[in-house]
Amino acid sequence: MSTSNEVRLWPLRKSLRRNHDTEVQRAASAALGNLAVNTDNKLLIVKLGGLEPLIRQMLSPNVEVQCNAVGCVTNLATHDDNKTKIAKSGALVPLTRLARSKDMRVQRNATGALLNMTHSDENRQQLVNAGAIPVLVSLLNSPDTDVQYYCTTALSNIAVDGMFSILVISTNRKKLAQSEPKLVASLVALMDSSSLKVQCQAALALRNLASDEKYQLEIVKADGLTALLRLLQSTYLPLILSSAACVRNVSIHPQNESPIIDAGFLQPLINLLSFKDNEEVQCHAISTLRNLAASSEKNKTAIVKAGAVQSIKELVLEVPMNVQSEMTACVAVLALSDDLKSQLLELGICEVLIPLTNSPSSEVQGNSAAALGNLSSKDGKSATDDYSAFNDVWDKPEGGMHKYLYRFLTSPDTTFQHIAVWTIVQLLESGDPQLISSIRTSTLLIPNIRDLAVSRISTPSSSVGTPHSQHSRTHSEHDTETGDGQGEIQLLGRRILEFVDGDAEGLVPSSVAASHIQPGSSVASSTRDHEELRRSVREAFGPGSHR
Repeated sequence: MSTSNEVRLWPLRKSLRRNHDTEVQRAASAALGNLAVNTDNKLLIVKLGGLEPLIRQMLSPNVEVQCNAVGCVTNLATHDDNKTKIAKSGALVPLTRLARSKDMRVQRNATGALLNMTHSDENRQQLVNAGAIPVLVSLLNSPDTDVQYYCTTALSNIAVDGMFSILVISTNRKKLAQSEPKLVASLVALMDSSSLKVQCQAALALRNLASDEKYQLEIVKADGLTALLRLLQSTYLPLILSSAACVRNVSIHPQNESPIIDAGFLQPLINLLSFKDNEEVQCHAISTLRNLAASSEKNKTAIVKAGAVQSIKELVLEVPMNVQSEMTACVAVLALSDDLKSQLLELGICEVLIPLTNSPSSEVQGNSAAALGNLSSKDGKSATDDYSAFNDVWDKPEGGMHKYLYRFLTSPDTTFQHIAVWTIVQLLESGDPQLISSIRTSTLLIPNIRDLAVSRISTPSSSVGTPHSQHSRTHSEHDTETGDGQGEIQLLGRRILEFVDGDAEGLVPSSVAASHIQPGSSVASSTRDHEELRRSVREAFGPGSHR
């Protein structure tokens, strides 16, 4: 920092500290505020002890002095190195008080300063302790759009869950909930503001709040879905992104699934799957659809009927890898429905899932394989079940089901091995003669199944297919491969070999009378044991929690 700047700043500091003339104080604080626009000066003013006199000027009864002093602090607070020093200087309490000023200029400067102080984890908590939340919430109803914007953004930052500890986040949100019951309603109203930036920040604030279950429900109760649907269909990217992120979090709560669908979100969300201008929008849209499908057969059916699977099939091979992971996870959830499996197979979804089992991403591989596994499994199989779709893709595309199963059987990852042997069991249980023949005569599959059936695997599995968003498990198998998981692979492998080496025309599904395992083997010896095994693997393929 230059000596000339220090020479210019020192007299101004003296004027603020020692001169009690209101006009001198006003001029000095105004000049200091202008100098504080410069980055070096921001640091220098604090270094030279400028905060103490500025705080005193904020306490002045003169509105002009207040306005200039607060404006200067606002500028100083834009520098990260100053934020903690300002928070510890005692400035937050007078800033909070001046945010209620009847003078709009003072109010703007004070709320702007409070906003600048919310970009630090530690300072967010200091603001909460200084009583800033009730003030910020009350000013959401200000007639001034700048004040609305500053307060909305500050509250959004206070509710954020980035680097903040779980305890502090929870404490802050509880304070928001307890002291400001009208917070959600005010933010919902601001999504209809005449200012685009206020609309955007209101949706982002609700998104951050909706990381908590309480707010997920409150947003729906406050009729937030109406405004969110309108923003979602905007042509302005920030509005689309903020509303899509908010709806994604709101959809986490199972009680919100049907209200979101009933409000008309399905088609707009499906339309956003092809929003190639922004990968994040695509991820939010498909993740929301997956959440909506999680706990209701009715909702799964509505999502498929609306054309989600057709869109996924058309797009999934071309979208970024993160979007592929979300799309394949969504298909895995939809494929859990016995009533929809045949429809998904008729749509040709296997044709895009199979190539993705060879993706560079283990998440995409795992989710795609889980989807194929879920499609191959059906409770209470009957002779009328049509498995021709699997015959159609046995050798194509890209080596088809045959090559995919081979890759997973020979993978060092026990999760992938588990998926492969379990899927082969489902295909054998189908009773389809062509499938059974293809598996029985495969020189790629059977030798590797024999190896798995007799070996004790020691390679730990990875957590496959875990999505990037907060709030869920993957919809592919993961976190199940312990020693028990290795034993299940052995059991399934031996069950396959028992059939392949025999003369039976197909494995008997475990949901009906099954053959007993030969005594003396290390695997389960009854139908009930196999049913438990089957259930454990199905749970691994299941939807888990929302995200």
